[in-house]
Amino acid sequence: MANDCGVPYQTTLKVKDACLCLHVQRAARALARRFDEAFRPFDLTNQQFSLLMSLNRPEAPPMGPVAELLAVDRTTLTAALKPLERRGLVKVMPHPQDGRSRVLKLTGKGRELLGRAMPVWESTHAELDEQLQGDAEGLRRGLRALL
Repeated sequence: MANDCGVPYQTTLKVKDACLCLHVQRAARALARRFDEAFRPFDLTNQQFSLLMSLNRPEAPPMGPVAELLAVDRTTLTAALKPLERRGLVKVMPHPQDGRSRVLKLTGKGRELLGRAMPVWESTHAELDEQLQGDAEGLRRGLRALL
């Protein structure tokens, strides 16, 4: 039986069960909610935690590589930085060699917050590893293969 668009309902069920994009999107949302809840005591979202962690480097990175690592465009990165900058966790500065560009520096306050949040990240990941029955690395390999 087909609906008004001519696609049989059985096809809809097949897509629901087989679509990798749908399954990855649903899993990503579930993981985001889980980590958002875990980081709530630190007044952080999972996205903010990832952004802070991406700045935890010996040298302040330029915006481009950070945006690429986080798979966001520069406009999205700029918007995500603003609340962290207001809280004194991140500093956006001119690039030392190219004043037109910006580098992103994790402040001492940002490092301290990351240090307090890391045990929560580790325990949440341990729960996920258990839930995935020890195959978290296989999942990571599979997801990296898609990039």
